Amino acid sequence: NTGVAGSSEAENYAEILQWLDGKPPSSVVLVCFGTMVSFDEDQVVEIANALEESAVGFIWSLRQPPPKGKFEAPRNYTNIKDVLPEGFLDRTADIGRVIGWTSQVELLAHPSIGGFVSHCGWNSIIESVWHGVPMATWPMHAEQQFNAFEMVKELELAVEITLEYRITFGEGKPRLVSAEEIKNGIRTLMGEESNEIRKKVKAKSEESRKSAKEGGSSFISLGKFIDNVLANSPGGGN
Repeated sequence: NTGVAGSSEAENYAEILQWLDGKPPSSVVLVCFGTMVSFDEDQVVEIANALEESAVGFIWSLRQPPPKGKFEAPRNYTNIKDVLPEGFLDRTADIGRVIGWTSQVELLAHPSIGGFVSHCGWNSIIESVWHGVPMATWPMHAEQQFNAFEMVKELELAVEITLEYRITFGEGKPRLVSAEEIKNGIRTLMGEESNEIRKKVKAKSEESRKSAKEGGSSFISLGKFIDNVLANSPGGGN
């Protein structure tokens, strides 16, 4: 497994792509929570146990929390083994990879990625739909709970790990999401139960790509917006 200190990010990423190239289409789940989310060790253990028990191919982007009391972005672990259950990397060597920061959108574009466990940030949703990859929801804060509800209940483009915030307003301690919850969500996401969701996400992907092409609705709307900005800027009417 990757994630051990000593590999450069470029070497690490190249190895990940090579590993993905050898996997069947839509067989690997990407577990990634953006640039600002990290977990304490108790939650890391639950995620690790879920991935191992699910027996699904995975790539897990795991980041180290900032020091307590400091508002900083998470960092890559110096030695990722220190936070994982003993022997986890060896036991999952054939099915998974644990990495630090990664280019989420580039991995979503790979044909072997078939599911995405996400915090449901808006950018992540757009990237997931654009590449036709269904999501499993795990909202953390801000508008993400609303996004998750919309994706699961209204649009039926995602499956649920949880629809609850990680931290409830007024409570300081994050809610521990169990390995069982995570495992069940991943198995549903990657199994036959999600076939209809997968079809809907693929259809939305095609719609979004058409809208971005010349003559598409997004292309036209962006053109109108630019025209409006230019017309209302100083000297724009001249």
